[in-house]
Amino acid sequence: MRLVVTGGAGFIGSHFVRTLLDDGYPSFVGADLVVLDAFTYAGRIENLAPVARSPRLRVERADIRDPERVAEVLAGSDLVVHFAAETHVDRSITGAADFVTTNVVGTQVLLQAALDAGVGRFVHVSTDEVYGSIESGSWPETDPLRPNSPYSAAKAGSDLLARSYHATHGLDVVITRCSNNYGPYQFPEKVIPLFVTNLLDGRRVPLYGDGGNVRDWLHVDDHCHGIALAATKGRAGEVYNIGGGTELSNRELTDRLLSAVGAGADMVEHVPDRKGHDRRYSVDWSKIRDELGYVPRHRFDDGLAETVAWYRDNRAWWEAGR
Repeated sequence: MRLVVTGGAGFIGSHFVRTLLDDGYPSFVGADLVVLDAFTYAGRIENLAPVARSPRLRVERADIRDPERVAEVLAGSDLVVHFAAETHVDRSITGAADFVTTNVVGTQVLLQAALDAGVGRFVHVSTDEVYGSIESGSWPETDPLRPNSPYSAAKAGSDLLARSYHATHGLDVVITRCSNNYGPYQFPEKVIPLFVTNLLDGRRVPLYGDGGNVRDWLHVDDHCHGIALAATKGRAGEVYNIGGGTELSNRELTDRLLSAVGAGADMVEHVPDRKGHDRRYSVDWSKIRDELGYVPRHRFDDGLAETVAWYRDNRAWWEAGR
């Protein structure tokens, strides 16, 4: 079996690659893997260092918006797992163009290349942010998409394109939508690595608004486990939410990070809220649990402690990424 993993040098994609090449997913033991990555600011070859010598790994530097290169890479592949995306909401607010071209146009290029190459399955990795904001309860996969940021709007567009290639062309597409990820190797512009690295450097952390925005936290390893299940057991044309089961306000998360690093409340700087800041995300992930047997395996407190320790022990990695 031959897999192509787009964005495989990024935070989540590289975790999937490292785990797969360590034979952490029983269905993919012995599989060959091609990483397709443009190696922009968040995609780093260092993220693949632990498996760089694997004879089953090939790395291709390419932009998913380039039809010729994408067609070359996808030729002869059995499965595409599509992580590649522009993902940082703040960046999308100040400049949305790259989000539209990468997330929407790039996904269309990949879908067409997969169709032309006869790829057996295309897993499109998306986000809970496409649903918008929810005051109470949790979104099932059947809820309408109401994105509120340029980032989430671009991801929603890519979701709809993926769905259309299944409905129109019969391409075997499965879509996953995850809650907020955390873990090692996450680029330090996201909230957990940003706050941890700031605190390790004795710098204050910027807390948006009143800190009451709520997110469901999902360890990257649990997310990738869910993706592997969807890739092997998911039904064609279906969407699967992947959640972590730990809802925290940003204020509660900040307090836990302060405690983990041994810092006081004086290290928090309250800053004006972000434009269009969604108040709460919460996905109903009973479908992937009941159909595919997914259950999060990482307790949040343990996972957070391990993540903080990783950033403390890998200063050279995150200093180079700043």
